[in-house]
Amino acid sequence: MEPENTVKSVSAVNPVRVRGDLDPELSRWMWLVKWILAIPHAIILIFLYIAYVIVSVIAFFAILFTGQYPRALFDFNVGVMRWGWRVGFYAYSVLGTDKYPPFSLAADPDYPADLEIDYPEQLSRGLVLVKWWLLAIPHYLILGAAFSAGFGEKYSGGLNLGNILVLIAVVALLFTAVYPKGLFDFLLGLHRWAIRVGAYASLMRDEYPPFRLDQGAREPENN
Repeated sequence: MEPENTVKSVSAVNPVRVRGDLDPELSRWMWLVKWILAIPHAIILIFLYIAYVIVSVIAFFAILFTGQYPRALFDFNVGVMRWGWRVGFYAYSVLGTDKYPPFSLAADPDYPADLEIDYPEQLSRGLVLVKWWLLAIPHYLILGAAFSAGFGEKYSGGLNLGNILVLIAVVALLFTAVYPKGLFDFLLGLHRWAIRVGAYASLMRDEYPPFRLDQGAREPENN
Protein backbone atom coordinates (compact mmCIF):
# COMPACT_ATOMS: atom_id res chain seq x y z
CA MET A 1 0.00 0.00 0.00
CA GLU A 2 1.43 3.40 -1.03
CA PRO A 3 1.81 6.18 1.57
CA GLU A 4 -0.83 8.90 1.28
CA ASN A 5 1.79 11.56 0.69
CA THR A 6 3.30 9.76 -2.30
CA VAL A 7 2.95 11.87 -5.42
CA LYS A 8 3.11 10.20 -8.79
CA SER A 9 4.96 12.23 -11.38
CA VAL A 10 3.66 11.75 -14.88
CA SER A 11 5.44 13.39 -17.79
CA ALA A 12 3.11 14.93 -20.30
CA VAL A 13 3.71 13.46 -23.73
CA ASN A 14 2.89 15.57 -26.74
CA PRO A 15 0.35 13.75 -28.94
CA VAL A 16 2.30 14.90 -32.01
CA ARG A 17 5.87 13.61 -31.87
CA VAL A 18 8.49 14.45 -34.48
CA ARG A 19 11.87 12.75 -34.68
CA GLY A 20 14.89 13.63 -36.80
CA ASP A 21 18.27 12.05 -36.07
CA LEU A 22 21.29 13.76 -37.61
CA ASP A 23 23.53 11.42 -39.59
CA PRO A 24 27.02 11.77 -38.06
CA GLU A 25 28.72 10.82 -41.34
CA LEU A 26 26.97 13.00 -43.89
CA SER A 27 28.56 13.25 -47.31
CA ARG A 28 30.05 16.66 -48.11
CA TRP A 29 28.54 16.76 -51.58
CA MET A 30 25.54 14.45 -51.73
CA TRP A 31 23.17 17.28 -50.75
CA LEU A 32 23.77 18.66 -54.26
CA VAL A 33 21.88 15.76 -55.87
CA LYS A 34 19.42 14.61 -53.21
CA TRP A 35 16.64 16.75 -54.67
CA ILE A 36 17.10 14.90 -57.97
CA LEU A 37 17.12 11.51 -56.27
CA ALA A 38 13.91 12.45 -54.45
CA ILE A 39 11.94 13.21 -57.64
CA PRO A 40 10.11 9.82 -57.59
CA HIS A 41 8.96 10.64 -54.05
CA ALA A 42 7.89 14.13 -55.11
CA ILE A 43 5.70 12.74 -57.89
CA ILE A 44 3.99 10.30 -55.54
CA LEU A 45 3.57 12.96 -52.86
CA ILE A 46 1.70 15.22 -55.26
CA PHE A 47 -1.05 12.61 -55.49
CA LEU A 48 -0.82 11.74 -51.80
CA TYR A 49 -1.32 15.37 -50.79
CA ILE A 50 -4.34 15.66 -53.08
CA ALA A 51 -5.76 12.60 -51.33
CA TYR A 52 -4.79 14.16 -47.99
CA VAL A 53 -6.95 17.20 -48.69
CA ILE A 54 -9.89 15.06 -49.80
CA VAL A 55 -9.59 12.85 -46.71
CA SER A 56 -9.44 15.95 -44.48
CA VAL A 57 -12.69 17.25 -45.98
CA ILE A 58 -14.39 13.89 -45.38
CA ALA A 59 -13.01 13.84 -41.83
CA PHE A 60 -14.37 17.36 -41.25
CA PHE A 61 -17.94 16.20 -41.82
CA ALA A 62 -17.40 12.96 -39.91
CA ILE A 63 -16.17 14.91 -36.86
CA LEU A 64 -18.91 17.49 -37.21
CA PHE A 65 -21.65 14.85 -37.07
CA THR A 66 -20.08 12.11 -34.95
CA GLY A 67 -17.25 13.70 -32.99
CA GLN A 68 -14.84 11.10 -34.34
CA TYR A 69 -12.12 11.03 -36.97
CA PRO A 70 -12.50 7.71 -38.87
CA ARG A 71 -9.48 5.65 -37.87
CA ALA A 72 -8.55 4.44 -41.35
CA LEU A 73 -8.63 8.01 -42.70
CA PHE A 74 -6.62 9.24 -39.72
CA ASP A 75 -3.91 6.63 -40.24
CA PHE A 76 -3.71 7.47 -43.92
CA ASN A 77 -3.21 11.18 -43.32
CA VAL A 78 -0.63 10.55 -40.61
CA GLY A 79 1.17 8.34 -43.11
CA VAL A 80 1.18 11.11 -45.71
CA MET A 81 2.60 13.58 -43.18
CA ARG A 82 5.22 11.00 -42.17
CA TRP A 83 6.23 10.36 -45.79
CA GLY A 84 6.49 14.07 -46.52
CA TRP A 85 8.58 14.69 -43.40
CA ARG A 86 11.02 11.92 -44.29
CA VAL A 87 11.51 13.21 -47.82
CA GLY A 88 11.95 16.77 -46.59
CA PHE A 89 14.43 15.67 -43.94
CA TYR A 90 16.43 13.83 -46.60
CA ALA A 91 16.20 16.08 -49.63
CA TYR A 92 15.58 19.75 -48.90
CA SER A 93 14.13 21.01 -45.60
CA VAL A 94 16.87 19.69 -43.29
CA LEU A 95 19.25 17.49 -45.32
CA GLY A 96 19.98 15.60 -42.13
CA THR A 97 20.56 12.12 -43.56
CA ASP A 98 21.97 10.40 -46.64
CA LYS A 99 19.75 7.35 -46.11
CA TYR A 100 17.16 7.19 -48.88
CA PRO A 101 13.60 7.44 -47.53
CA PRO A 102 11.30 4.42 -47.84
CA PHE A 103 8.28 4.44 -50.14
CA SER A 104 5.90 3.83 -47.27
CA LEU A 105 3.19 5.42 -45.13
CA ALA A 106 4.06 3.20 -42.17
CA ALA A 107 6.19 4.10 -39.18
CA ASP A 108 9.80 2.99 -39.43
CA PRO A 109 11.87 3.18 -36.23
CA ASP A 110 15.01 2.38 -38.25
CA TYR A 111 14.77 5.46 -40.46
CA PRO A 112 16.39 8.66 -39.09
CA ALA A 113 13.18 10.72 -39.49
CA ASP A 114 9.72 9.73 -38.35
CA LEU A 115 6.60 11.11 -36.72
CA GLU A 116 3.72 9.81 -34.65
CA ILE A 117 0.31 11.31 -33.90
CA ASP A 118 -1.84 9.72 -31.23
CA TYR A 119 -5.32 8.82 -32.39
CA PRO A 120 -8.04 10.82 -30.57
CA GLU A 121 -11.01 8.74 -29.45
CA GLN A 122 -13.20 11.85 -29.38
CA LEU A 123 -12.92 15.31 -30.96
CA SER A 124 -14.90 18.50 -30.37
CA ARG A 125 -17.66 19.09 -32.91
CA GLY A 126 -17.51 22.82 -32.29
CA LEU A 127 -13.75 23.25 -32.63
CA VAL A 128 -13.76 21.54 -36.01
CA LEU A 129 -15.50 24.64 -37.38
CA VAL A 130 -12.86 27.13 -36.31
CA LYS A 131 -9.53 25.57 -35.38
CA TRP A 132 -8.23 25.03 -38.92
CA TRP A 133 -8.57 28.68 -39.87
CA LEU A 134 -9.47 31.12 -37.07
CA LEU A 135 -7.70 29.61 -34.06
CA ALA A 136 -4.59 28.70 -36.03
CA ILE A 137 -4.06 32.19 -37.47
CA PRO A 138 -1.41 33.25 -34.90
CA HIS A 139 0.64 30.17 -35.77
CA TYR A 140 0.16 30.76 -39.49
CA LEU A 141 1.53 34.29 -39.15
CA ILE A 142 4.63 33.22 -37.22
CA LEU A 143 5.41 30.17 -39.33
CA GLY A 144 4.61 32.06 -42.51
CA ALA A 145 7.33 34.56 -41.64
CA ALA A 146 9.80 31.69 -41.30
CA PHE A 147 8.81 29.55 -44.28
CA SER A 148 7.37 32.00 -46.83
CA ALA A 149 9.65 33.76 -49.30
CA GLY A 150 10.37 36.94 -47.43
CA PHE A 151 14.00 37.76 -48.19
CA GLY A 152 15.24 38.90 -51.57
CA GLU A 153 11.82 38.79 -53.20
CA LYS A 154 13.12 40.73 -56.22
CA TYR A 155 15.20 37.66 -57.01
CA SER A 156 13.82 34.44 -58.36
CA GLY A 157 11.61 32.80 -55.75
CA GLY A 158 13.14 34.67 -52.82
CA LEU A 159 14.57 33.07 -49.71
CA ASN A 160 13.04 32.27 -46.37
CA LEU A 161 14.58 31.66 -42.97
CA GLY A 162 14.42 27.88 -43.39
CA ASN A 163 16.21 28.07 -46.77
CA ILE A 164 18.91 30.35 -45.38
CA LEU A 165 19.62 28.08 -42.41
CA VAL A 166 19.86 25.00 -44.63
CA LEU A 167 22.15 26.87 -47.04
CA ILE A 168 24.48 27.88 -44.19
CA ALA A 169 24.46 24.30 -42.91
CA VAL A 170 25.40 22.72 -46.24
CA VAL A 171 28.13 25.27 -46.94
CA ALA A 172 29.60 24.40 -43.54
CA LEU A 173 29.21 20.72 -44.37
CA LEU A 174 30.96 21.18 -47.71
CA PHE A 175 34.04 22.84 -46.20
CA THR A 176 34.25 21.20 -42.78
CA ALA A 177 32.39 17.89 -43.18
CA VAL A 178 30.37 18.88 -40.09
CA TYR A 179 26.69 19.89 -39.98
CA PRO A 180 26.46 22.65 -37.32
CA LYS A 181 24.55 21.16 -34.39
CA GLY A 182 22.96 24.45 -33.37
CA LEU A 183 21.50 25.01 -36.85
CA PHE A 184 20.25 21.44 -36.99
CA ASP A 185 18.50 21.72 -33.63
CA PHE A 186 16.91 25.03 -34.61
CA LEU A 187 15.67 23.63 -37.94
CA LEU A 188 14.17 20.63 -36.17
CA GLY A 189 12.40 22.99 -33.80
CA LEU A 190 10.91 24.99 -36.67
CA HIS A 191 9.69 21.90 -38.51
CA ARG A 192 8.40 20.29 -35.32
CA TRP A 193 6.35 23.42 -34.64
CA ALA A 194 5.02 23.42 -38.23
CA ILE A 195 4.07 19.74 -38.11
CA ARG A 196 2.21 20.18 -34.81
CA VAL A 197 0.25 23.08 -36.31
CA GLY A 198 -0.40 21.03 -39.43
CA ALA A 199 -1.84 18.20 -37.35
CA TYR A 200 -4.06 20.65 -35.46
CA ALA A 201 -5.24 22.44 -38.60
CA SER A 202 -5.87 19.08 -40.27
CA LEU A 203 -8.34 18.29 -37.47
CA MET A 204 -6.27 15.43 -36.04
CA ARG A 205 -6.04 16.77 -32.50
CA ASP A 206 -7.89 19.31 -30.32
CA GLU A 207 -4.88 20.27 -28.17
CA TYR A 208 -3.72 23.75 -29.15
CA PRO A 209 -0.10 23.70 -30.41
CA PRO A 210 2.44 25.39 -28.12
CA PHE A 211 4.14 28.60 -29.24
CA ARG A 212 7.67 27.32 -28.87
CA LEU A 213 10.65 25.75 -30.57
CA ASP A 214 11.27 22.33 -29.07
CA GLN A 215 14.71 21.96 -30.55
CA GLY A 216 16.78 18.85 -31.07
CA ALA A 217 16.46 15.49 -32.73
CA ARG A 218 13.97 14.05 -30.25
CA GLU A 219 10.91 15.36 -28.46
CA PRO A 220 11.65 16.81 -25.01
CA GLU A 221 10.57 14.51 -22.17
CA ASN A 222 8.25 17.10 -20.65
CA ASN A 223 5.81 19.02 -22.83
